[in-house]
Amino acid sequence: GHTPPCPANFSPYYRTKLRGLYTTAKADAEAECNILRKALDKIAEIKSLLEERRIAAKIAGLYNDSEPPRKTMRRGVLMTLLQQSAMTLPLWIGKPPPLCGAIPASGDYVARPGDKVAARVKAVDGDEQWILAEVVSYSHATNKYEVDDIDEEGKERHTLSRRRVIPLPQWKANPETDPEALFQKEQLVLALYPQTTCFYRALIHAPPQRPQDDYSVLFEDTSYADGYSPPLNVAQRYVVACKEPKKK
Repeated sequence: GHTPPCPANFSPYYRTKLRGLYTTAKADAEAECNILRKALDKIAEIKSLLEERRIAAKIAGLYNDSEPPRKTMRRGVLMTLLQQSAMTLPLWIGKPPPLCGAIPASGDYVARPGDKVAARVKAVDGDEQWILAEVVSYSHATNKYEVDDIDEEGKERHTLSRRRVIPLPQWKANPETDPEALFQKEQLVLALYPQTTCFYRALIHAPPQRPQDDYSVLFEDTSYADGYSPPLNVAQRYVVACKEPKKK
């Protein structure tokens, strides 16, 4: 058979034409990217408005005794919602910004009402624990957050300093293009223990391989000989940097 002509044999006319087509295709792709970004921003804006409304209604409900107390959510329903929230976390395309994957928020960042965070609270027995919580408000005067325990059975509202609050990622990082935006093997993290609303210290066993994959983590667990649980899967949404020093 004939070998196809090598591009060097193209006439200048076709070469110019081809370059023109490539340039147009690239511009079209970039335009499409921008439209998708704007659409995602709009969706994020709508979600955040809905959250703010819900929080406002919740606050109003607290000071309004005429309404019957709201039934608390069943445990299974809450777990399903948490899974959905992890699955629908948008994937960031392009250079990863703060709050994408393992990239922390900037130093002066203030989480918005409705944002989900890991919050370090004192339990009834005086022990400290990291829980999944939702921001109600932030006071610039006191530099403190008001947060609600996501588990409504907790019914607790906590007032916490900034260092006791870690914002959760708002975008997934793509392991195929931005592996550096993810926690790496053996890094110490706080991860949401499966089927609970508490974060515990864990080591990364393996980062996600594809955008839809979870981390595989080893939770610190004294009931195992080596001090760690077998590998468990935790979504990008619920893995944050561990701020505590390593236990001796």
